[in-house]
Amino acid sequence: MNKIISEQLVDYLEKRDTKYVFGLCGHTVIEMLDALEKSEQLKYISVRHEQIASTAADGYARATGKASVVLCHLGPGLTNATTGVANASLDSIPMVVIAGDVPSYYYGKHPHQEINMHADGSQYEIYKPFVKRAFRVDTPELFPEILDRAFRLAESGRPGPVLISVPMDMFSRKIDTRFFERIYKGSVNIIKPSLEENTAKEIAKTLIEAKRPIIHVGGGIVLANASKELEDLVNFLNIPVSRTLMGQGALSDKHPLMLGMTGFWGTNFINEKTSNADVILGLGTRFAEADSSSWYKGVTFNEDKTKFIQIDIDPAEIGRNYPVEIGAIADLKVALIAILKAAKELKPEGIKRPELIEEIKLYKRSFKKSNESIENDNRFPMTPQRILKDVREVLPEDAVICTDVGWNKNGVGQQFDITEPGTIIHPGGLATMGFGSAAILGVKLAKPDKKVITLIGDGGFGTNPSVLATAKEYNIPVVWVVMNNYAFGTIAGLEGAHYKHNFGTVFKIDGHPYNPEWADVAKAYGIKGKKVSSAEEFKEAFEEALNSDEPYLIDVPMENIPVPTEGIWNINDIYTPKENVKDGVLISGKAERSDHVSTN
Repeated sequence: MNKIISEQLVDYLEKRDTKYVFGLCGHTVIEMLDALEKSEQLKYISVRHEQIASTAADGYARATGKASVVLCHLGPGLTNATTGVANASLDSIPMVVIAGDVPSYYYGKHPHQEINMHADGSQYEIYKPFVKRAFRVDTPELFPEILDRAFRLAESGRPGPVLISVPMDMFSRKIDTRFFERIYKGSVNIIKPSLEENTAKEIAKTLIEAKRPIIHVGGGIVLANASKELEDLVNFLNIPVSRTLMGQGALSDKHPLMLGMTGFWGTNFINEKTSNADVILGLGTRFAEADSSSWYKGVTFNEDKTKFIQIDIDPAEIGRNYPVEIGAIADLKVALIAILKAAKELKPEGIKRPELIEEIKLYKRSFKKSNESIENDNRFPMTPQRILKDVREVLPEDAVICTDVGWNKNGVGQQFDITEPGTIIHPGGLATMGFGSAAILGVKLAKPDKKVITLIGDGGFGTNPSVLATAKEYNIPVVWVVMNNYAFGTIAGLEGAHYKHNFGTVFKIDGHPYNPEWADVAKAYGIKGKKVSSAEEFKEAFEEALNSDEPYLIDVPMENIPVPTEGIWNINDIYTPKENVKDGVLISGKAERSDHVSTN
Protein backbone atom coordinates (compact mmCIF):
# COMPACT_ATOMS: atom_id res chain seq x y z
CA MET A 1 0.00 0.00 0.00
CA ASN A 2 1.32 3.44 -0.93
CA LYS A 3 1.16 6.30 1.55
CA ILE A 4 2.53 9.87 1.66
CA ILE A 5 5.94 10.09 3.34
CA SER A 6 4.92 12.91 5.72
CA GLU A 7 2.10 10.78 7.11
CA GLN A 8 4.38 7.78 7.49
CA LEU A 9 6.95 9.98 9.22
CA VAL A 10 4.32 11.01 11.77
CA ASP A 11 3.43 7.33 12.27
CA TYR A 12 7.11 6.59 12.90
CA LEU A 13 7.42 9.36 15.50
CA GLU A 14 4.30 8.13 17.25
CA LYS A 15 5.67 4.59 17.38
CA ARG A 16 8.83 6.01 19.02
CA ASP A 17 6.53 7.59 21.63
CA THR A 18 7.58 11.09 20.56
CA LYS A 19 5.34 13.64 22.26
CA TYR A 20 6.49 16.99 20.84
CA VAL A 21 7.95 18.49 17.68
CA PHE A 22 9.53 21.93 18.10
CA GLY A 23 9.62 24.16 15.07
CA LEU A 24 8.82 27.17 12.93
CA CYS A 25 6.93 27.04 9.67
CA GLY A 26 8.18 27.66 6.14
CA HIS A 27 7.00 26.78 2.66
CA THR A 28 9.26 23.69 2.53
CA VAL A 29 7.60 21.99 5.53
CA ILE A 30 3.88 22.72 5.24
CA GLU A 31 3.26 19.16 4.04
CA MET A 32 4.73 18.01 7.38
CA LEU A 33 2.57 20.52 9.26
CA ASP A 34 -0.50 19.08 7.55
CA ALA A 35 0.46 15.58 8.71
CA LEU A 36 1.18 16.80 12.25
CA GLU A 37 -2.18 18.55 12.42
CA LYS A 38 -3.91 15.19 11.99
CA SER A 39 -1.95 13.47 14.76
CA GLU A 40 -3.69 12.85 18.09
CA GLN A 41 -0.43 11.98 19.89
CA LEU A 42 2.14 14.45 18.56
CA LYS A 43 1.95 18.08 19.62
CA TYR A 44 3.64 20.72 17.52
CA ILE A 45 5.20 23.57 19.51
CA SER A 46 5.38 26.60 17.22
CA VAL A 47 7.95 29.24 18.15
CA ARG A 48 8.89 32.71 16.88
CA HIS A 49 12.57 32.00 16.20
CA GLU A 50 14.29 28.74 15.26
CA GLN A 51 16.95 29.11 17.96
CA ILE A 52 14.10 28.87 20.47
CA ALA A 53 12.92 25.66 18.78
CA SER A 54 16.32 23.97 18.89
CA THR A 55 17.03 25.19 22.44
CA ALA A 56 13.64 24.12 23.78
CA ALA A 57 14.21 20.75 22.11
CA ASP A 58 17.61 20.61 23.83
CA GLY A 59 15.93 21.15 27.21
CA TYR A 60 13.32 18.48 26.45
CA ALA A 61 15.99 15.94 25.51
CA ARG A 62 18.01 16.65 28.68
CA ALA A 63 14.89 16.13 30.79
CA THR A 64 13.81 12.89 29.09
CA GLY A 65 17.10 11.32 27.97
CA LYS A 66 15.53 10.71 24.54
CA ALA A 67 16.15 12.37 21.20
CA SER A 68 14.00 15.44 20.69
CA VAL A 69 12.72 16.57 17.30
CA VAL A 70 13.13 19.93 15.56
CA LEU A 71 11.33 20.86 12.34
CA CYS A 72 12.65 23.85 10.42
CA HIS A 73 12.67 25.53 7.04
CA LEU A 74 15.66 25.91 4.71
CA GLY A 75 17.93 28.99 4.46
CA PRO A 76 17.29 31.33 7.41
CA GLY A 77 15.36 28.62 9.24
CA LEU A 78 18.32 26.27 9.10
CA THR A 79 20.82 28.97 10.03
CA ASN A 80 18.68 30.38 12.86
CA ALA A 81 18.49 26.91 14.45
CA THR A 82 22.26 26.49 14.22
CA THR A 83 23.19 27.89 17.64
CA GLY A 84 20.76 25.72 19.58
CA VAL A 85 21.80 22.61 17.69
CA ALA A 86 25.51 23.35 18.18
CA ASN A 87 24.90 23.92 21.90
CA ALA A 88 23.24 20.51 22.13
CA SER A 89 26.13 18.95 20.25
CA LEU A 90 28.84 20.27 22.57
CA ASP A 91 26.83 19.09 25.60
CA SER A 92 26.14 15.64 24.08
CA ILE A 93 22.36 16.01 23.82
CA PRO A 94 20.41 13.74 21.42
CA MET A 95 18.32 15.54 18.82
CA VAL A 96 17.02 14.94 15.30
CA VAL A 97 16.63 18.03 13.11
CA ILE A 98 14.31 17.58 10.14
CA ALA A 99 14.93 20.48 7.76
CA GLY A 100 12.99 21.28 4.63
CA ASP A 101 15.07 21.89 1.52
CA VAL A 102 14.59 23.08 -2.05
CA PRO A 103 12.79 20.70 -4.42
CA SER A 104 15.13 17.93 -5.51
CA TYR A 105 14.63 18.79 -9.19
CA TYR A 106 15.77 22.41 -8.64
CA TYR A 107 19.33 21.70 -7.50
CA GLY A 108 21.72 24.07 -9.23
CA LYS A 109 19.04 26.58 -10.25
CA HIS A 110 19.41 28.68 -7.09
CA PRO A 111 15.76 28.56 -6.06
CA HIS A 112 14.19 30.74 -3.38
CA GLN A 113 16.14 30.91 -0.09
CA GLU A 114 18.70 28.27 -1.03
CA ILE A 115 22.26 28.78 0.19
CA ASN A 116 24.14 27.83 -2.95
CA MET A 117 27.47 29.61 -3.34
CA HIS A 118 29.92 26.77 -3.88
CA ALA A 119 27.95 23.58 -4.55
CA ASP A 120 24.49 22.50 -5.68
CA GLY A 121 22.01 21.10 -3.15
CA SER A 122 24.53 21.30 -0.32
CA GLN A 123 23.29 23.82 2.22
CA TYR A 124 22.77 21.05 4.77
CA GLU A 125 26.57 20.75 4.92
CA ILE A 126 26.78 23.87 7.08
CA TYR A 127 25.79 21.57 9.97
CA LYS A 128 28.62 19.11 9.39
CA PRO A 129 31.08 20.60 11.94
CA PHE A 130 28.72 19.99 14.86
CA VAL A 131 26.23 17.20 14.10
CA LYS A 132 27.00 13.50 14.31
CA ARG A 133 25.74 13.05 10.75
CA ALA A 134 24.15 15.27 8.11
CA PHE A 135 21.88 13.30 5.76
CA ARG A 136 20.18 14.49 2.59
CA VAL A 137 17.26 12.46 1.25
CA ASP A 138 17.73 11.91 -2.48
CA THR A 139 15.63 8.78 -2.89
CA PRO A 140 12.18 8.60 -1.26
CA GLU A 141 12.41 4.85 -0.60
CA LEU A 142 15.56 5.44 1.49
CA PHE A 143 13.85 7.98 3.74
CA PRO A 144 12.67 5.42 6.37
CA GLU A 145 16.17 3.94 6.68
CA ILE A 146 17.78 7.38 7.00
CA LEU A 147 15.21 8.42 9.60
CA ASP A 148 15.77 5.34 11.73
CA ARG A 149 19.56 5.66 11.46
CA ALA A 150 19.31 9.30 12.53
CA PHE A 151 17.54 8.44 15.79
CA ARG A 152 19.89 5.55 16.53
CA LEU A 153 22.92 7.75 15.93
CA ALA A 154 21.52 10.58 18.02
CA GLU A 155 20.95 8.36 21.06
CA SER A 156 23.86 5.92 20.87
CA GLY A 157 27.51 6.27 21.87
CA ARG A 158 28.17 9.88 22.75
CA PRO A 159 24.71 11.37 22.12
CA GLY A 160 24.28 14.35 19.85
CA PRO A 161 22.20 15.98 17.11
CA VAL A 162 21.68 14.51 13.64
CA LEU A 163 20.36 16.47 10.65
CA ILE A 164 18.07 15.17 7.92
CA SER A 165 17.73 17.53 4.97
CA VAL A 166 14.47 16.76 3.15
CA PRO A 167 13.73 18.29 -0.26
CA MET A 168 10.20 19.61 0.06
CA ASP A 169 8.88 17.37 -2.72
CA MET A 170 10.00 14.31 -0.74
CA PHE A 171 7.47 15.02 2.02
CA SER A 172 4.71 14.71 -0.60
CA ARG A 173 6.02 11.60 -2.35
CA LYS A 174 4.17 8.32 -1.89
CA ILE A 175 6.07 5.15 -1.11
CA ASP A 176 5.02 1.65 -0.22
CA THR A 177 4.44 1.25 3.52
CA ARG A 178 6.68 -1.83 3.48
CA PHE A 179 9.76 0.43 3.54
CA PHE A 180 8.74 1.81 6.92
CA GLU A 181 7.45 -1.58 8.13
CA ARG A 182 10.92 -3.04 7.60
CA ILE A 183 12.54 -0.67 10.11
CA TYR A 184 9.89 -1.41 12.74
CA LYS A 185 11.18 -4.97 13.05
CA GLY A 186 14.40 -3.99 14.81
CA SER A 187 14.80 -3.06 18.47
CA VAL A 188 15.27 0.61 19.34
CA ASN A 189 17.43 -0.36 22.32
CA ILE A 190 21.18 -0.63 21.72
CA ILE A 191 23.38 -2.50 24.19
CA LYS A 192 26.02 -0.15 25.59
CA PRO A 193 29.68 -1.16 25.97
CA SER A 194 30.68 -2.61 29.33
CA LEU A 195 33.99 -2.61 31.20
CA GLU A 196 36.07 -5.77 30.82
CA GLU A 197 36.47 -7.61 34.15
CA ASN A 198 40.27 -7.45 34.27
CA THR A 199 40.21 -3.72 33.52
CA ALA A 200 37.68 -3.14 36.30
CA LYS A 201 39.96 -5.01 38.72
CA GLU A 202 43.00 -3.01 37.61
CA ILE A 203 41.16 0.27 38.14
CA ALA A 204 39.81 -0.84 41.52
CA LYS A 205 43.27 -1.98 42.64
CA THR A 206 44.82 1.33 41.59
CA LEU A 207 42.20 3.30 43.52
CA ILE A 208 42.57 1.13 46.63
CA GLU A 209 46.36 1.41 46.68
CA ALA A 210 46.38 5.18 46.05
CA LYS A 211 47.25 7.49 48.93
CA ARG A 212 45.43 10.55 47.58
CA PRO A 213 42.86 9.39 45.00
CA ILE A 214 40.28 11.71 43.45
CA ILE A 215 37.26 10.89 41.28
CA HIS A 216 36.73 13.75 38.82
CA VAL A 217 33.26 13.72 37.25
CA GLY A 218 31.74 15.49 34.27
CA GLY A 219 28.31 15.69 32.68
CA GLY A 220 28.70 12.16 31.32
CA ILE A 221 27.66 10.79 34.71
CA VAL A 222 24.34 12.61 34.55
CA LEU A 223 23.75 11.62 30.91
CA ALA A 224 24.45 7.98 31.76
CA ASN A 225 22.09 8.12 34.75
CA ALA A 226 24.97 6.80 36.85
CA SER A 227 24.70 8.97 39.97
CA LYS A 228 23.68 6.14 42.29
CA GLU A 229 26.52 3.94 41.04
CA LEU A 230 28.97 6.80 41.55
CA GLU A 231 27.75 7.38 45.10
CA ASP A 232 27.99 3.67 45.92
CA LEU A 233 31.65 3.55 44.85
CA VAL A 234 32.48 6.83 46.62
CA ASN A 235 30.90 5.64 49.86
CA PHE A 236 32.65 2.26 49.77
CA LEU A 237 36.17 3.56 49.12
CA ASN A 238 35.68 7.02 50.69
CA ILE A 239 37.22 8.74 47.66
CA PRO A 240 36.68 12.51 47.40
CA VAL A 241 34.96 13.81 44.28
CA SER A 242 35.72 16.91 42.24
CA ARG A 243 33.49 17.97 39.39
CA THR A 244 33.22 20.09 36.30
CA LEU A 245 30.47 22.66 35.76
CA MET A 246 28.53 20.06 33.75
CA GLY A 247 29.11 17.48 36.47
CA GLN A 248 27.05 19.44 38.97
CA GLY A 249 24.34 17.21 40.39
CA ALA A 250 26.16 13.99 39.52
CA LEU A 251 26.77 13.68 43.28
CA SER A 252 25.01 15.89 45.79
CA ASP A 253 26.92 19.09 46.54
CA LYS A 254 26.15 18.31 50.19
CA HIS A 255 27.76 14.87 50.11
CA PRO A 256 30.58 14.76 52.69
CA LEU A 257 33.10 13.72 50.01
CA MET A 258 32.06 16.23 47.36
CA LEU A 259 34.82 18.83 46.99
CA GLY A 260 33.15 21.02 44.36
CA MET A 261 34.00 22.56 41.00
CA THR A 262 37.60 22.69 39.80
CA GLY A 263 39.42 25.11 37.54
CA PHE A 264 38.81 28.79 37.02
CA TRP A 265 35.72 28.94 39.26
CA GLY A 266 37.20 26.51 41.74
CA THR A 267 38.83 27.45 45.00
CA ASN A 268 42.42 26.99 46.09
CA PHE A 269 41.35 24.17 48.41
CA ILE A 270 39.73 22.17 45.61
CA ASN A 271 42.43 22.84 43.02
CA GLU A 272 45.17 21.90 45.45
CA LYS A 273 43.46 18.61 46.24
CA THR A 274 43.25 17.68 42.55
CA SER A 275 46.72 18.95 41.64
CA ASN A 276 48.27 16.85 44.43
CA ALA A 277 46.31 13.66 43.80
CA ASP A 278 48.37 10.57 43.05
CA VAL A 279 45.48 8.96 41.11
CA ILE A 280 42.58 10.66 39.34
CA LEU A 281 39.71 8.67 37.86
CA GLY A 282 38.07 10.88 35.23
CA LEU A 283 34.47 9.90 34.47
CA GLY A 284 32.56 11.41 31.57
CA THR A 285 34.70 14.53 31.33
CA ARG A 286 36.85 16.07 28.62
CA PHE A 287 39.14 17.79 31.15
CA ALA A 288 38.08 20.99 29.40
CA GLU A 289 39.95 24.30 29.60
CA ALA A 290 37.97 26.20 32.24
CA ASP A 291 37.71 23.11 34.48
CA SER A 292 41.46 22.46 34.12
CA SER A 293 42.81 26.02 34.58
CA SER A 294 43.84 26.13 30.92
CA TRP A 295 45.88 22.97 31.55
CA TYR A 296 48.56 24.90 33.45
CA LYS A 297 50.63 22.21 35.11
CA GLY A 298 50.21 22.11 38.86
CA VAL A 299 47.28 24.50 39.11
CA THR A 300 44.34 22.10 38.88
CA PHE A 301 45.97 18.94 37.53
CA ASN A 302 49.59 17.80 37.39
CA GLU A 303 50.56 14.90 35.14
CA ASP A 304 53.98 14.71 36.82
CA LYS A 305 52.37 13.78 40.14
CA THR A 306 49.19 12.06 39.01
CA LYS A 307 48.25 8.84 37.26
CA PHE A 308 45.17 9.49 35.15
CA ILE A 309 42.49 6.88 34.53
CA GLN A 310 39.77 7.94 32.11
CA ILE A 311 36.47 6.27 31.23
CA ASP A 312 34.24 7.75 28.57
CA ILE A 313 31.68 6.60 26.02
CA ASP A 314 33.57 8.54 23.31
CA PRO A 315 36.99 7.13 22.33
CA ALA A 316 38.06 10.54 20.98
CA GLU A 317 38.10 11.96 24.51
CA ILE A 318 40.46 9.40 26.04
CA GLY A 319 43.84 11.04 26.65
CA ARG A 320 42.88 14.18 24.74
CA ASN A 321 44.26 16.56 27.38
CA TYR A 322 46.14 14.36 29.86
CA PRO A 323 48.08 11.12 29.30
CA VAL A 324 46.25 8.13 30.75
CA GLU A 325 47.59 5.08 32.57
CA ILE A 326 44.30 3.33 31.85
CA GLY A 327 41.78 4.43 29.24
CA ALA A 328 38.47 2.65 28.76
CA ILE A 329 35.49 3.04 26.43
CA ALA A 330 32.39 2.12 28.38
CA ASP A 331 28.97 3.17 29.55
CA LEU A 332 29.62 4.83 32.91
CA LYS A 333 26.74 3.19 34.72
CA VAL A 334 27.93 -0.28 33.74
CA ALA A 335 31.58 0.62 34.37
CA LEU A 336 30.96 1.87 37.92
CA ILE A 337 29.04 -1.28 38.81
CA ALA A 338 31.99 -3.37 37.58
CA ILE A 339 34.58 -1.29 39.47
CA LEU A 340 32.60 -1.48 42.73
CA LYS A 341 32.20 -5.23 42.36
CA ALA A 342 35.96 -5.60 41.86
CA ALA A 343 36.70 -3.27 44.79
CA LYS A 344 34.51 -5.34 47.12
CA GLU A 345 36.35 -8.49 46.08
CA LEU A 346 39.77 -6.90 46.61
CA LYS A 347 38.95 -5.07 49.84
CA PRO A 348 35.68 -6.35 51.34
CA GLU A 349 35.86 -4.02 54.35
CA GLY A 350 36.12 -0.90 52.18
CA ILE A 351 38.11 2.20 53.16
CA LYS A 352 37.35 4.92 55.71
CA ARG A 353 38.92 8.41 55.63
CA PRO A 354 37.37 10.26 58.62
CA GLU A 355 40.13 12.89 58.73
CA LEU A 356 39.57 13.80 55.08
CA ILE A 357 35.80 14.00 55.57
CA GLU A 358 36.33 16.34 58.53
CA GLU A 359 38.75 18.46 56.48
CA ILE A 360 36.21 18.83 53.66
CA LYS A 361 33.48 19.66 56.18
CA LEU A 362 35.55 22.44 57.72
CA TYR A 363 36.43 23.82 54.28
CA LYS A 364 32.78 23.96 53.21
CA ARG A 365 31.78 25.59 56.48
CA SER A 366 34.49 28.22 56.02
CA PHE A 367 33.54 28.85 52.38
CA LYS A 368 29.88 29.34 53.25
CA LYS A 369 30.75 31.63 56.15
CA SER A 370 32.84 33.80 53.82
CA ASN A 371 29.68 34.43 51.76
CA GLU A 372 27.28 35.04 54.64
CA SER A 373 27.68 38.78 54.78
CA ILE A 374 27.12 39.48 51.10
CA GLU A 375 24.33 36.93 50.62
CA ASN A 376 22.39 38.45 53.53
CA ASP A 377 23.02 42.03 52.43
CA ASN A 378 19.84 44.09 51.97
CA ARG A 379 21.33 46.61 49.56
CA PHE A 380 19.55 47.29 46.29
CA PRO A 381 20.16 46.60 43.46
CA MET A 382 20.60 43.14 44.93
CA THR A 383 23.81 41.20 45.19
CA PRO A 384 23.83 38.07 43.02
CA GLN A 385 24.72 36.09 46.15
CA ARG A 386 21.53 37.30 47.84
CA ILE A 387 19.45 36.30 44.80
CA LEU A 388 20.90 32.78 44.81
CA LYS A 389 20.38 32.39 48.57
CA ASP A 390 16.73 33.43 48.38
CA VAL A 391 16.09 31.17 45.39
CA ARG A 392 17.63 28.17 47.16
CA GLU A 393 15.54 28.76 50.29
CA VAL A 394 12.27 28.78 48.35
CA LEU A 395 12.89 26.36 45.47
CA PRO A 396 12.10 22.66 46.08
CA GLU A 397 15.11 20.33 45.90
CA ASP A 398 13.57 18.45 42.95
CA ALA A 399 12.80 21.58 40.92
CA VAL A 400 14.78 22.07 37.70
CA ILE A 401 16.95 25.14 37.08
CA CYS A 402 18.20 26.08 33.63
CA THR A 403 21.05 28.56 33.81
CA ASP A 404 22.36 30.79 31.06
CA VAL A 405 25.66 32.69 30.91
CA GLY A 406 27.35 34.66 33.65
CA TRP A 407 26.63 34.71 37.39
CA ASN A 408 23.63 32.46 36.92
CA LYS A 409 25.89 29.71 35.53
CA ASN A 410 29.34 30.25 37.01
CA GLY A 411 28.12 31.43 40.41
CA VAL A 412 25.58 28.60 40.61
CA GLY A 413 28.27 26.08 39.72
CA GLN A 414 30.52 27.47 42.44
CA GLN A 415 28.22 28.14 45.39
CA PHE A 416 24.65 26.92 44.81
CA ASP A 417 24.04 23.47 46.29
CA ILE A 418 22.40 20.98 43.93
CA THR A 419 21.38 17.76 45.63
CA GLU A 420 19.55 15.75 42.95
CA PRO A 421 20.87 14.69 39.53
CA GLY A 422 19.18 16.30 36.56
CA THR A 423 17.88 19.30 38.50
CA ILE A 424 20.50 21.70 37.13
CA ILE A 425 20.97 22.28 33.41
CA HIS A 426 23.92 24.39 32.24
CA PRO A 427 24.85 25.42 28.66
CA GLY A 428 28.39 24.14 29.07
CA GLY A 429 30.32 23.64 25.85
CA LEU A 430 28.98 26.50 23.76
CA ALA A 431 27.90 28.68 26.72
CA THR A 432 25.04 30.17 24.73
CA MET A 433 23.29 33.37 25.81
CA GLY A 434 19.53 32.86 25.61
CA PHE A 435 19.78 29.15 26.41
CA GLY A 436 18.02 29.28 29.77
CA SER A 437 14.97 31.25 28.67
CA ALA A 438 14.08 28.73 25.93
CA ALA A 439 15.38 25.48 27.43
CA ILE A 440 12.90 25.74 30.32
CA LEU A 441 10.02 25.41 27.83
CA GLY A 442 11.19 21.95 26.78
CA VAL A 443 12.06 20.92 30.34
CA LYS A 444 8.61 21.85 31.64
CA LEU A 445 6.87 19.98 28.83
CA ALA A 446 8.93 16.92 29.75
CA LYS A 447 8.39 17.34 33.51
CA PRO A 448 4.96 18.94 33.97
CA ASP A 449 4.84 18.03 37.68
CA LYS A 450 8.13 19.81 38.53
CA LYS A 451 8.80 23.47 39.19
CA VAL A 452 11.00 24.76 36.36
CA ILE A 453 12.84 28.09 36.37
CA THR A 454 15.68 29.87 34.67
CA LEU A 455 18.22 32.15 36.26
CA ILE A 456 19.25 34.37 33.38
CA GLY A 457 20.96 37.70 32.83
CA ASP A 458 19.30 40.64 31.11
CA GLY A 459 21.76 40.26 28.23
CA GLY A 460 20.85 36.61 27.81
CA PHE A 461 17.11 37.18 28.10
CA GLY A 462 17.28 40.02 25.60
CA THR A 463 18.56 37.74 22.84
CA ASN A 464 15.20 36.01 22.34
CA PRO A 465 12.36 37.50 24.44
CA SER A 466 9.77 35.94 22.13
CA VAL A 467 10.03 32.83 24.30
CA LEU A 468 7.25 34.61 26.18
CA ALA A 469 4.88 34.16 23.24
CA THR A 470 5.44 30.41 23.11
CA ALA A 471 4.96 30.03 26.87
CA LYS A 472 1.69 31.99 26.69
CA GLU A 473 0.38 30.26 23.58
CA TYR A 474 0.88 26.76 25.00
CA ASN A 475 0.39 27.72 28.68
CA ILE A 476 3.81 26.47 29.81
CA PRO A 477 4.08 27.56 33.48
CA VAL A 478 7.74 28.44 33.90
CA VAL A 479 9.49 31.22 35.79
CA TRP A 480 12.13 33.56 34.35
CA VAL A 481 14.30 35.26 36.98
CA VAL A 482 16.06 38.03 35.06
CA MET A 483 19.21 38.98 37.00
CA ASN A 484 19.39 42.50 35.60
CA ASN A 485 22.69 44.39 35.81
CA TYR A 486 22.11 46.46 32.64
CA ALA A 487 25.13 44.90 30.96
CA PHE A 488 26.82 41.89 29.51
CA GLY A 489 28.16 41.80 33.02
CA THR A 490 30.89 39.20 33.02
CA ILE A 491 32.47 40.57 29.87
CA ALA A 492 32.19 44.08 31.26
CA GLY A 493 34.10 42.87 34.31
CA LEU A 494 36.76 41.21 32.19
CA GLU A 495 37.19 44.26 29.98
CA GLY A 496 37.28 46.59 32.96
CA ALA A 497 39.96 44.54 34.71
CA HIS A 498 42.31 44.56 31.72
CA TYR A 499 41.50 47.79 29.83
CA LYS A 500 39.92 49.98 32.51
CA HIS A 501 36.75 50.63 30.50
CA ASN A 502 33.58 48.76 29.53
CA PHE A 503 33.09 49.84 25.93
CA GLY A 504 30.45 47.76 24.11
CA THR A 505 29.44 45.79 27.18
CA VAL A 506 26.98 47.98 29.12
CA PHE A 507 23.53 49.24 28.14
CA LYS A 508 23.16 53.04 28.36
CA ILE A 509 21.36 56.00 26.85
CA ASP A 510 22.92 59.40 27.49
CA GLY A 511 25.08 57.89 30.19
CA HIS A 512 22.17 56.37 32.10
CA PRO A 513 21.55 52.60 32.44
CA TYR A 514 19.02 51.36 29.90
CA ASN A 515 17.02 48.19 29.41
CA PRO A 516 13.49 47.45 28.30
CA GLU A 517 11.19 47.10 31.29
CA TRP A 518 11.15 43.33 31.13
CA ALA A 519 8.14 42.95 33.43
CA ASP A 520 6.14 45.25 31.14
CA VAL A 521 7.37 43.32 28.10
CA ALA A 522 6.07 40.13 29.73
CA LYS A 523 2.71 41.78 30.38
CA ALA A 524 2.52 42.84 26.74
CA TYR A 525 2.76 39.15 25.84
CA GLY A 526 -0.08 38.41 28.29
CA ILE A 527 2.24 37.00 30.94
CA LYS A 528 2.49 38.01 34.58
CA GLY A 529 5.51 40.15 35.30
CA LYS A 530 6.96 41.95 38.31
CA LYS A 531 9.96 44.19 38.80
CA VAL A 532 11.16 44.04 42.39
CA SER A 533 12.09 47.27 44.08
CA SER A 534 13.92 46.01 47.16
CA ALA A 535 15.96 43.04 48.28
CA GLU A 536 13.33 42.18 50.89
CA GLU A 537 10.64 42.00 48.19
CA PHE A 538 12.33 39.44 45.93
CA LYS A 539 11.84 36.28 47.97
CA GLU A 540 8.10 36.80 48.32
CA ALA A 541 7.76 37.68 44.63
CA PHE A 542 9.68 34.55 43.63
CA GLU A 543 7.50 32.36 45.82
CA GLU A 544 4.38 33.90 44.29
CA ALA A 545 5.69 33.26 40.77
CA LEU A 546 6.67 29.71 41.59
CA ASN A 547 3.21 28.87 42.93
CA SER A 548 1.20 30.75 40.30
CA ASP A 549 1.01 27.76 37.93
CA GLU A 550 1.36 30.07 34.93
CA PRO A 551 4.24 31.71 33.07
CA TYR A 552 5.79 34.44 35.22
CA LEU A 553 8.74 36.82 34.79
CA ILE A 554 10.57 38.59 37.62
CA ASP A 555 12.92 41.46 36.80
CA VAL A 556 15.55 41.70 39.56
CA PRO A 557 17.92 44.70 39.46
CA MET A 558 21.36 43.38 40.43
CA GLU A 559 24.80 44.78 41.10
CA ASN A 560 27.42 43.85 38.54
CA ILE A 561 29.67 41.94 40.94
CA PRO A 562 31.89 39.46 39.08
CA VAL A 563 31.90 35.88 40.30
CA PRO A 564 34.74 35.75 42.84
CA THR A 565 37.39 33.22 41.92
CA GLU A 566 40.70 31.93 43.16
CA GLY A 567 41.13 29.97 39.93
CA ILE A 568 43.19 30.65 36.84
CA TRP A 569 42.26 30.86 33.18
CA ASN A 570 44.71 31.56 30.38
CA ILE A 571 42.41 34.22 28.95
CA ASN A 572 43.58 36.60 31.69
CA ASP A 573 47.23 35.96 30.87
CA ILE A 574 46.57 36.58 27.18
CA TYR A 575 45.03 40.00 27.84
CA THR A 576 47.55 40.95 30.51
CA PRO A 577 50.69 38.93 29.71
CA LYS A 578 52.72 37.54 32.61
CA GLU A 579 56.47 36.94 32.56
CA ASN A 580 56.05 33.35 33.70
CA VAL A 581 53.53 32.49 30.96
CA LYS A 582 54.61 32.00 27.34
CA ASP A 583 52.32 30.88 24.51
CA GLY A 584 49.82 29.41 26.93
CA VAL A 585 52.44 27.53 28.93
CA LEU A 586 53.08 28.20 32.60
CA ILE A 587 56.89 28.31 32.71
CA SER A 588 57.43 28.56 36.45
CA GLY A 589 55.35 28.83 39.58
CA LYS A 590 51.67 29.63 39.42
CA ALA A 591 50.14 32.15 37.09
CA GLU A 592 48.92 35.30 38.75
CA ARG A 593 45.22 35.75 38.68
CA SER A 594 43.25 38.89 37.94
CA ASP A 595 41.28 39.52 41.11
CA HIS A 596 37.57 38.85 40.85
CA VAL A 597 37.52 38.53 37.09
CA SER A 598 35.11 36.09 35.50
CA THR A 599 34.11 35.36 31.94
CA ASN A 600 31.33 33.39 30.38
